[in-house]
Parts: sequence; C-alpha cells; structure tokens
Amino acid sequence: MPLKLKISPHEHSGHLKPHEHTSYALLGVLVLVVGMILTAYSSLTVPGAAAGGNYTGPVPGPGAGSIGLTGTVPTNPPKLPATLTTPNDSQHFTTSPITVSGTCPLGTLVEIFKNDIFAGSVECSSQGVYTISIDLLYGENSITAQDYNIINEAGPPSSVINVYYDNLLAQSSLSTLNFRGTQLVLSTNAVYRGSFPLEVMNVPVTIMGGVAPFALNVEWGDSSNKIVPVGSDSVVNVSHIYQKPGTYQITLQATDSAQQVAFLTVAAVINGQPSAIGTTASASTKSSLNKFIVLWSLFAVLLTMVVSFYLGERREKKLLVATVAPTLNLGPTPH
Repeated sequence: MPLKLKISPHEHSGHLKPHEHTSYALLGVLVLVVGMILTAYSSLTVPGAAAGGNYTGPVPGPGAGSIGLTGTVPTNPPKLPATLTTPNDSQHFTTSPITVSGTCPLGTLVEIFKNDIFAGSVECSSQGVYTISIDLLYGENSITAQDYNIINEAGPPSSVINVYYDNLLAQSSLSTLNFRGTQLVLSTNAVYRGSFPLEVMNVPVTIMGGVAPFALNVEWGDSSNKIVPVGSDSVVNVSHIYQKPGTYQITLQATDSAQQVAFLTVAAVINGQPSAIGTTASASTKSSLNKFIVLWSLFAVLLTMVVSFYLGERREKKLLVATVAPTLNLGPTPH
C-alpha cells in the first residue's frame, strides 16, 4: 500500500510513523475566506475592480506632466426643422410677451429668433413639441425657429411668420436695432449653455434701450432667483450654482425706471458628472486603489507561501520515502 503521509522512523522500534505537519485543508479554507472578504471589500471601495473586472468609478484627473485631450462626439445635425404652429402669420398683439409653440425633433433644443435677434430657447419635449414665451419688438416681428442637437449643430430653419406688436409707444421712424432710450430689450449669447453641478455657471445678459437704472430678476428654474441692480444699459454677468444635472429654464426679466419690462427665457443644460465632486472622488479613488493594490499583493504573497510550503513538503516526503524507507524495517512490530 503506497504511503500518503510524510514518514520518519520510530526512535525505538525502527518502524515508520506518520509525521505531523500543517493542516493544509484548514489553511486552504482560511485563504479562501480571506480572499472572499478581500473581494467584497474591493467591490465596495473600488466598483468593478474586483475579480478582474473593469473599473467603472470616477477616473482620476491627469497628473503633472500629463497630456489632456478634448474632442467632439460625432453625430448628425437634425434633418427636420422645428415648426411654428402658434402664433398665426400676420397676427397682431397689443401685449407682450406672447406664446410661441410648434413641433420639433426629439432630443433637440429649439431657439426662437425675432428679426434675427435671439428671443429664447427651450428643450423639445418627449412628445416632440415645444412651448416658449418671447418678448416682441415694437411693430413687425419676423419669427423663426431653429433646432439644434446636443453638440449645438443646427438643423434646417423653420418657415418665417410675421406678427405685429401694436404698442402706442412704438415710433415708426426708429430703425429696428435702435433701442437706446426707447423699448427695453434683453438679449444673451448663453444659448444651450452647458455646465456641471456644483460649478459656477455664468450667463451674460445684454440690456438694450429703456431708461436707466434697471432691475434684473433672474429665476434659475430650480426654485431660486436673484435680483441684480444695473446702473446702465450694458452687459451684466449673472451666475448660479446648480446642485443636480438636468435642463433648466432660466427666466430673465428686466424693469427700467420708466416701468418698462423686458422678458427672456433661456434653456440651461447641466451635464451629468460634477467636476467638483469628480476632483474629490479622484483623491478618494486613488486612496482606494492604493489600498486595493496593497491588500491584493499581500494576499498573493500569502497564497504563494501556502502553495510553496505544500509543494515543498510533498517533495520532501517523496525524497524521504525514496531514500530512507528501503533501509528501515517495515515489517510488523514484534510482541
């Protein structure tokens, strides 16, 4: 019968006896338990890193001397134009603002223009329609709509409709773009402005015409607003910090000392992952990754030691059986 245990001669009888050694079964169970605990810890602190998976957490920012890359996600501009269903062509109004609505391709942002001046922007709804309030200029207003995709590529413009603002203060002798001292008008170039949560977003607002001084009220679309006093018609920067990603409708309303009111709405797109949180998360992620590497390295060393001792003992047993056993008395012990 082949010997399965390490053997050594009994000091009195000379017979072989089993040699007590480490319980590798128990060691194997302990190593397995430690590995399971380490795997669970890794999945909690570094998601996706355990078990050879892909890391899906925040990516640490570039270190000193690294090269940063930026790019544009390739996509196609909208193929269909936004339409204007309200108001009707040649319609007259005696109050402003008015409601403009129509259809639009899903996933686009719609911008409205009056006499080629930006009048406001709004996100296309999941039903493929949009609704927005815009201010009118005195007299004739040529209204157009333009849709844009997520990287601000323009689709075809809509057809033009002409509406009229019949206000007693309108002066027909004034040119369309001469607002100084007459109608109060708001404008901005913050079209489809993107930002991140917990980052300061600046919106430049241009106040034209009217009678100084002005009061600018900004409603940010997240239940907060800000009133900014403005001394003269100029560009004023208003800023805000959003807490969550999403698309917000910013409402701007200016009032001058003659009690004229101007109105403008702008869609603000706040992107998903906040960079401020990402910076903090990067430091935390680095620490987690360092712990992850150290702990798994120690586990690998432990596993290697156990396997090495086991293989060494098996080799020692074979050598002992081959060299010592033939010279020993393996017969039954005399009584």
